[in-house]
Amino acid sequence: MSRAGPSITPLTRLFRARRERIDVMADSTRATFTELTGGRPFPPMTGRAPVDLAAAGFVESEWAVSGVATSYDAAATPEDGRFELTDADTAPYATRVLVRRPADPAAFSGVVLVEWLNVSGGQDAAPDFTYLAEEILRAGHVWMGVSAQFIAVEGGDAAVGMGGQTTGLRAARSGRYGDLHHPGDAYAYDIVTQVGRYARDPRAGAAPAGPLGDLRPTTVIAVGESQSAFALTSYVNGVHARVGVFDAFLLHSRGAGFLPFDDRGRGADIRASLGVGPVRLREDVGVPVLLVQAEGDLGGTIGSLPARQPDSEWIVTWEIAGQAHADLYQLGEFAQFVDCHGPINSGQQVFVLRAGLRHLVSWCGGGARPPAAPPVEIDDDEAVTGRPSAETFGISRGGVRTPVVDAPVEYLTGDVHPGAQPMCMLLGRTVELDEQTLRRRWSGREQYLQAYREATDRLIDEGFLLAEDRKEILADARPERITW
Repeated sequence: MSRAGPSITPLTRLFRARRERIDVMADSTRATFTELTGGRPFPPMTGRAPVDLAAAGFVESEWAVSGVATSYDAAATPEDGRFELTDADTAPYATRVLVRRPADPAAFSGVVLVEWLNVSGGQDAAPDFTYLAEEILRAGHVWMGVSAQFIAVEGGDAAVGMGGQTTGLRAARSGRYGDLHHPGDAYAYDIVTQVGRYARDPRAGAAPAGPLGDLRPTTVIAVGESQSAFALTSYVNGVHARVGVFDAFLLHSRGAGFLPFDDRGRGADIRASLGVGPVRLREDVGVPVLLVQAEGDLGGTIGSLPARQPDSEWIVTWEIAGQAHADLYQLGEFAQFVDCHGPINSGQQVFVLRAGLRHLVSWCGGGARPPAAPPVEIDDDEAVTGRPSAETFGISRGGVRTPVVDAPVEYLTGDVHPGAQPMCMLLGRTVELDEQTLRRRWSGREQYLQAYREATDRLIDEGFLLAEDRKEILADARPERITW
């Protein structure tokens, strides 16, 4: 049975017409795609078991994407996000795109997600595919992961201390990637634009055997987490208004700053970007933007709080209470190799992100906006002491409150365990609470499990979780913490 794509409504036609008018004036450069078949593939880094694409009716292919990319000079980067850019120079490039798509065109939803792959670990990672895979597969979306940045191809420093210098795709697997070359992160924005432009219309300038074959997309959404969300902040605020390629953006865990535009011949320094800004997302972006932030993103290393902004016509923000920037779900098997002086954060942002994507796709098609969520309330005393209170279990009020937060048996926070190594700075912690504290809240397991079920169902009704995930969410309850 064919999956219907998002319906075309007057709202959809309005911003698509605006986008198409802009695109007529934009650089018409299009990328060339060549399938990579020789040598062994080097998939994006992940600690989770590979997704069984075949069982879900999906196929995977990998492509070299090449062309000539434009860089930009930033004349102004004001706090309101209305960046002023001018075209600078151009440079040839050849990088990698990984594509996961339904094998049966009739199963295609019409939606293409273009993920700006994250290179903070010194090589490509696909954190948002990790979180969103279940929703992507059951909905029939196409996912395209772009090796947008210099380090992915040429190698460089692992910003989060996961292993120093890395070699990059070209040197690591020369038999497959030896022809790749990247001119620097200043050109990454146009590289992503060119991939997005192809996804909008695979028929234009590409053979039928290209990455999307004979699929006919209706909606193209750019997604990115952490450093990639910093980059997409720069893209939304400066590039999108010039080229209008994407129908929507999902920004996940951005900081207060943004990635620069002047890194020619090198990769961007994400650590330097942490001190830039603050800048908000420009409110006249003209397409739906969903920003999903963990509570741990607001302070600490990421420090997004100075750039917090209220919801507006095109922008909706969800802040997830008790959630760290990265967590046990994302790290998967890697968690056993990281000594954070205690368990890392085991929050449930994966389920919130799945719901967020579904809302964003619907919004793109002219449906309702995602539900509004109150911001996380910042408790200055707890932020200073780092100690959980008996009344709140240490979890801030407000925000999107997942079942493990609404019916707590643990203290979940974005703060790290004292003395943890630098790698742990983004992983937060899960702290077991003593029996006395738990007894003040719960009379026994059944009361806890009932409250957990009620929280799950309430969040499904409110739109922050999906009914299809209910069984998986209920299986994530933690009754073993209650022993009486």
